[in-house]
Amino acid sequence: MEQVPSTGRLVQITVTEGYDLKGFKGDTPVTFIRAEFNQVVLGDSAKITVSPEGTAKYNFTSSFEFNPEGGITLDDLAHKPVFLTVTEVLPKEKKQKEEKTLILGQAVVDLLPLLEGQSSFQTAVPLHPVQGSPLETPSSSVKQCSLEVKVLVAEPLLTTAQISEGNLLKVTLEAAYSVPESFIPTGPGQNYMVGLQVPSVGEKDYPILFKNGTLKLGGEREPVPRPKKWPIANILAPGANNIPDAFIVGGPYEEEDGELNHPEDREFRNQAECIKKRIIWDLESRCYLDPPAVVSFQKRIADCRLWPVEITRVPLITVSKGKAGKTEKTDEEGQLSFHGVAYVNMVPLLYPGVKRIRGAFHVYPYLDNVVHEKTKCLFSLFRDLGHHLIHNNKIGGIISPLSKPAVPKNLKEDKPVKEKDIDGRLRPGDMAPSIKSQSSDTPLEGEPPLSHNPEGQQYIEARTYIVLEIQLDKALVPKRMPEELARRVKEMIPPRPPLTRRTGGAQKAMSDYHIQIKNISRAILDEYYRMFGKQVATLESDMDSETLEEQKCQLSYELNCSGKYFAFKEQLKHAVVKIVREKYLKTTSFESQEELQTFISELYVFLVDQMHVALNQTMPEDAQGTIATIYTSSEQLRLFAFEAEVNENFEMAAAYYKERLVREPQNLDHWLDYGAFCLLTEDNIKAQECFRKALSLNQSHIHSLLLCGVLAVLLENYEQAEIFFEDATCLEPTNVVAWTLLGLYYEIQNNDIRMEMAFHEASKQLQARMIQAHVTKQKSIGTVEDIEEGGKRESSLGPWGITNGSATAIKVEAPAGPGATLSVLDKFLEESSKLQSDSREPILPTQTWDPSINQNLSNTFIKEVPAKKEVSKCKDSSALLHPGLHYGVSQTTTIFMETIHFLMNVKAVQFVHRVLAHELLCPQGGPSCEYYLVLAQTHILKKDFAKAEEYLQQAAQMDYLSPNVWGLKGHLYFLSGNHAEAKACYERTISFVVDASEMHFIFLRLGLIYLEEKEYEKAKKTYMQACKRSPSCLTWLGLGIACYRLDELTEAEDALSEANALNNYNAEVWAYLALVCLKVGRQLEAEQAYKYTKKLKLKDEALLAEIHTVQETVGFGNPSF
Repeated sequence: MEQVPSTGRLVQITVTEGYDLKGFKGDTPVTFIRAEFNQVVLGDSAKITVSPEGTAKYNFTSSFEFNPEGGITLDDLAHKPVFLTVTEVLPKEKKQKEEKTLILGQAVVDLLPLLEGQSSFQTAVPLHPVQGSPLETPSSSVKQCSLEVKVLVAEPLLTTAQISEGNLLKVTLEAAYSVPESFIPTGPGQNYMVGLQVPSVGEKDYPILFKNGTLKLGGEREPVPRPKKWPIANILAPGANNIPDAFIVGGPYEEEDGELNHPEDREFRNQAECIKKRIIWDLESRCYLDPPAVVSFQKRIADCRLWPVEITRVPLITVSKGKAGKTEKTDEEGQLSFHGVAYVNMVPLLYPGVKRIRGAFHVYPYLDNVVHEKTKCLFSLFRDLGHHLIHNNKIGGIISPLSKPAVPKNLKEDKPVKEKDIDGRLRPGDMAPSIKSQSSDTPLEGEPPLSHNPEGQQYIEARTYIVLEIQLDKALVPKRMPEELARRVKEMIPPRPPLTRRTGGAQKAMSDYHIQIKNISRAILDEYYRMFGKQVATLESDMDSETLEEQKCQLSYELNCSGKYFAFKEQLKHAVVKIVREKYLKTTSFESQEELQTFISELYVFLVDQMHVALNQTMPEDAQGTIATIYTSSEQLRLFAFEAEVNENFEMAAAYYKERLVREPQNLDHWLDYGAFCLLTEDNIKAQECFRKALSLNQSHIHSLLLCGVLAVLLENYEQAEIFFEDATCLEPTNVVAWTLLGLYYEIQNNDIRMEMAFHEASKQLQARMIQAHVTKQKSIGTVEDIEEGGKRESSLGPWGITNGSATAIKVEAPAGPGATLSVLDKFLEESSKLQSDSREPILPTQTWDPSINQNLSNTFIKEVPAKKEVSKCKDSSALLHPGLHYGVSQTTTIFMETIHFLMNVKAVQFVHRVLAHELLCPQGGPSCEYYLVLAQTHILKKDFAKAEEYLQQAAQMDYLSPNVWGLKGHLYFLSGNHAEAKACYERTISFVVDASEMHFIFLRLGLIYLEEKEYEKAKKTYMQACKRSPSCLTWLGLGIACYRLDELTEAEDALSEANALNNYNAEVWAYLALVCLKVGRQLEAEQAYKYTKKLKLKDEALLAEIHTVQETVGFGNPSF
C-alpha cells in the first residue's frame, strides 16, 4: 500500500474578500483577520478599509504544516476547523497610546474536503457576529456577511489507497434523558462528560470525549432539526459553534437502531424528552480511520459486538489566576461521580450497506466485571485516565483572539495539556488498547476492579438513556447494487419473452384456403341465383329432387362453358400449394407414382373436410348442431388438482397441472403451482425448473425469486440462493418473508451478524405493516389515535414480531447441545405445556435473544434437507398437508410464523423445521396455537398420528374455539380410520360462526361419513353446501349418490351429469349413472355407462356387484349376458 511521505506539507488558507461588512464606527471601518487552527494563531492580515458597499479585499494567506508523524494529523483536520476572526480597529483618541480593537465576528472553515481527496477547494463561509456586533441583522431580509476562502495543498493529503480503504467516523452525542433527580442545576458547577474509544491509527485506541454538557429542566421537547456543534469550548461567536450543513433531525422511535424503540416505550420516551430533566450536548466529533484502523474497527465489532460508552460527572471549581475567565481544577476536587456506561450495539455497522446507526441506549452503573463480560473491555476511559481529565478540566476553548501569534506559554509548561487537545481528546499513543480481542483473556494490571457503584445505580432507577448517532462515510461492508443482482439473476435465468406468432406456416395456409373456399362459394351462389332465382322463388318448398339435380347439371355446364370453373380452380391452386408445403412439408418430387397417388388421396380427403369446415362457417344454419362442451376454468383445474393431491392420486394431479400449463404457458402462477406440487412429491429438480421458468417470465416476481432461493438451498447451491434472496429484498424491501428467508440463509452460512440484520429488518417491516393496518382500521371507524404522540396500544413489538397485549408470553430456554432435532422440539414442548398448566400467570422473557441458541437448535434441520428421503412417505401422508394450510391472521404474529405460512402454502415442508425452531425460541413466539397446528401437520406427514394428536390437544387448550384446530383434528381422525371422532370434529367445525380456512375437504369428508352411516339427508345437505362453495366432480358425485340413495333419480342424474362433465374419467360417476339409467329403464344409456365403468376399472367391488344385481333385476344393461 502507498505510504504518505514523512515530510510535512503546507496547508494554505487564503481569505480573498469579505462581503456586507459593517463596523462600530462609521460605514468604512478598518478591519483585519486573524486565522487560528489547533489553538495556534496562524497569522494576522493587513489592516484593510472596508468600502462603502461593505466589501474588503484582504488577499490574506496563512498556513500550517501537516505532518502525520508528529504534529497536525489527519484526525486533527477531521474534527478541528480553521477560525477566522474579523476585528475592527478603532481610530485613536487623544492621549491614547495603543489602538483599540473590537471583534466583529468569526467564520469557520471546515477542512473535511481535504480528507475526501481534494487538493484545493473554494467556499464562501458566513461570518457569525459576536454579541453586540453591528453585523447582527434584526431581519432575515438583510444579507449575511461572509468571507471568500480558498484552501490549497500542493498535493492531496491522502493516497489513492487511503481514500478507497480509509473511512471517516462521525459520532454525535445528542443528549441524556431522564437523568437522576440528584442532578440539580444549582450549586457547584459540574462537568458532564461522555466518552468512548475507537481505533484510529492501526491498532491504537483513540478516545473521543464529549464535555461540558448542559443540564436542563424539563418542560418542552428539544427542537428538530437543530444544528450539530463543534466539540470545542469558548468559541466567541454563538453561530460559529454550529457545524455547517450538519443537523440533528430526529425521527420516529420505531426506525431507531438502539433500545427503547418499541411501541410500549413510546409513552416513556415522550415523557422523558418533554417533561423530565436532561443533559444536552448536541456535539459531533469526527475521527479519521486509516485502512488498518478500519480493519481493526470491523474486527472489534465482530468480536465484541457491544461498545461501552461511559458517562460521568466531575465538579468544576473556579480558582482565580489573575485574569477573568481563567479557571483551574485541583486534584483533590476531581473525583469521578455517577460513573455509568451505555452498551451500544455496533453490529448493525457490519450489515451490508449500513453507514449510520442512531438510537437510545440505557445507562447502567459502571461495574468492571459486567463491562468486561459484555464488551471484553479492560480499561475505564474515565477512571484509568482520570488524572489527565482532572488536570485538564478547564473552562475554556480556543486561545484568545487577541493573543500573540505564537504558541501560548501554558502549552509549553503544562505537560498534561500539551499531551491532550483542548477539545478533550488524548493523542492515540497515550493509552494502550482497551478493548481486547477474543484471543486475550489476561486482564491488565491497574486499579482494583469496581464491584459496587451506588451512584451509578441511580441511572437504573431513573431509567436514564443517552441518544447517540454513529455514522461512517462509507459502509464497512459494501452492499450489492440492485443492478448487479438483477444482472446476476439474468445470467443464471435468461428472460424468456413470449414467442411471437408466425405470419406464415400451416395455420396461415389453412386460413388462406378457408378464405378462398368462402369466396368461391359466394361466387357460385351468385351464379345459381342469376340462373334459377325466379324458379326458386316460384316453387319454394315444392321443388323435388329431380328439379335440383337438373339445376345442378345446368350450373356445371354453365360454369364449364363460361370458363368460370377453371378460374375458380386457379384461384384455389395457390392455397392448396401452400397447404402441401406448410402442412405436409412436401417440397420435393415423389419417388414413385404409387407414392404420388397415395398422397393425392390423403390430400383430397383433407381438402374436402376443410371445405366443409369453411362452408359450415359461411352457412351455419345449414350445419349440424354441435354438442356444447363445458369449459373448465384455470381455477377449477387447480381445485381438481388439489383434490387429486389429497386423495393421493398424483398422476391425475400432475395431468391437471400440465393442462393448465398447456392452456396458458405464459402464466407464471401455473408454473409456481406445478413447482409446489413437485416439492410435495419431493421432485426437487423438476420443482427448480418450474420456479426458474416462472422467474424467466417475470424477473421481478418476488415469490418466484424466493422459491428459486429455497430450492437453491435445498440443492445446496448457496451462492445462487444468496443472489435470489438479496434480489428479492432489493425489489421489495417491505417483504417480511424475503428478509426472514435471507436471515435463515445467513444462519446456514454461520454468518450471525447478517442473520441478525435480516431478522431485524423483517421485524421492522412487520411492525410498520401492523401499525399501518391499525391506523387504517381506526380511520375506517372514525377514531384515529395519535400514534406519534403515543397512547396505550394493544399490541407490542418484540425482537422478531408483534404480540397482542393479552396473549400469554412464554419464556423459551434453549436446550443445551447442538444436536437439536424434531425430537428436541417435542421434549421441549412437553415441558412447556406442563409449565403452562401448572401456572396461570404469564412468564415474560427476561433475557435478550441470543443467535447462538437458535443456531444450535436448528442447524441440524438444514443438514437433513439434502439427505435422501423416501418419496413414498410423503405420498402416503400428503393428504393432510393441504387441508388447513392457509391460516388467517391471528392475535400473535411473528416473522417466523409469516414465513411458515408462506412455506406451507408452497408445500416447502423440507424447509419448515428450521423456521419452527426459530418460532419456538423467539421471545414473542414460542408454543402457540398456530405453532402446534403446523407441528401437527409435519407429524401427520410422517404418519405419526400419536404425536400429531398430542399437539392438536395442546392447540385446542390454547384456542378451544378455533375452527382450524377442530378441522385438522377431524382430518387426523379420518386418516387414522376413526370416522366417529372425525364426524364429531367436522360437525363442530361447521357449527362455528367463522369458517375454517379450508372448508372444501371438511364438507367432502363429512359427507362421505354420512353416506357410510346411511344418513343420506345430512349427506345431501352437506354436499349441496360444498357444491355452492366450490363445485367439483367429487362434490357433484357425492350429491348424486345421496340423491340416488334417497330414490330422487332425476336430481341424482342431474348431479351425476355435472360430475361427468367436469371429469369423465371417474369410474364411480359412470357406475352411478349406469344405476340411474337401469332404474329409469334407459337401456342404451345404461349399457354405455356400464361399458365406461368397466373400461375405467372401477375398484369398488361392492358397487360393481350392486350394478350386476340391478341388471339381473331389470333384465338389461350388460351386453355380455
